[in-house]
Amino acid sequence: MRVAFYAPMKSPNHPVPSGDRLMARLLIRALELGGHQVDIASEFRTHASTPEAAAGLEPAIRAELERLRLTWKSAPRPELWFCYHPYYKSPDPFGPAISAEFAIPYVTAEASYAAKRDRTGWAASQKRVGEAIMQAAVNISFTERDQAGLAAAFPQARLAGLKPFIDTALFEKVSPVPDPRRLMTVAMMRAGDKVDSYVMLAKALRLIEDRPWTLAVIGDGPMRQEVQGLFAGLAGRIEWLGERNAVEIAELLGHGGIYAWPGCGEAYGLAYLEAQAAGLPVVAQETAGVPAVVEAGVTGLLTPDGDVTAYAEAIAGLLDDRQRRDAMGQAARRFVLGERSLLMAAQLLNGILRDSAATGVT
Repeated sequence: MRVAFYAPMKSPNHPVPSGDRLMARLLIRALELGGHQVDIASEFRTHASTPEAAAGLEPAIRAELERLRLTWKSAPRPELWFCYHPYYKSPDPFGPAISAEFAIPYVTAEASYAAKRDRTGWAASQKRVGEAIMQAAVNISFTERDQAGLAAAFPQARLAGLKPFIDTALFEKVSPVPDPRRLMTVAMMRAGDKVDSYVMLAKALRLIEDRPWTLAVIGDGPMRQEVQGLFAGLAGRIEWLGERNAVEIAELLGHGGIYAWPGCGEAYGLAYLEAQAAGLPVVAQETAGVPAVVEAGVTGLLTPDGDVTAYAEAIAGLLDDRQRRDAMGQAARRFVLGERSLLMAAQLLNGILRDSAATGVT
């Protein structure tokens, strides 16, 4: 099929690395592996920080919608519109209209809906998201938590699940040589949940200064100075590696011992899958979508949300018990390489599209 792919929050071509951009690119590759021709329908970003900013985008939205209509009146039309991650701050104002006008199926992935946002000025955006969810031939969720949320809000919506995945090719080439005392973190340094996680990690590590650990941090961002300040006094044990490319990250992870990242507010976290693919057990919080990417007690340890002491003790436990660390690291690598690969996801995604009779996939 010819698939029009649209990510309203952040285009797959956006210059700033993020989990959203990575997942968008992975979905495109999964569709292509399924034999589909994928074109990015629009680079238009609908993300707005306030309801007022969202309202201000409407004239430009109307112009972009008209451009798309004119384009496909003279060019080959898409046979499917695939929207990734529509939610109240980044709805899809194009796909539902185009799909209805040209009689093609509409599909969402990682759509979310929170009724409470209607009371905070976002009712217009919420309405747009809700109508898109109900129109969709299928709404694909990456976590049971998200799927349950859609089912509760829209009992008649067509739903399917696809577990988070990564391209395991780089990690299959890595031969892990773990340093059991080397903690690893890969994360951007920006305000919000990322800094909150850095704050929690720094507090936890101060509680286990008596243990023989080092921490290697891969990542950069506008809050770098503030993040580094959180670890003041631990300077001799922290290695700031900056932003690295995918090949370098895979190699660096292969020489780590434990992946330590609390994951405050984490949707699910593709970095957890990458770390496990390199043979690292994870220590994270049992929060949001993290349980969708870490098998608690098997490939990592998940601690209660917000409990710094429990988080520190979980890291210390793996530092103290190398046999358990090694067993979890091996299980983590088997888990991701065997169950969460791009190839496997492509097969499952194709199956979801085929099973959605409204898509007309053959």
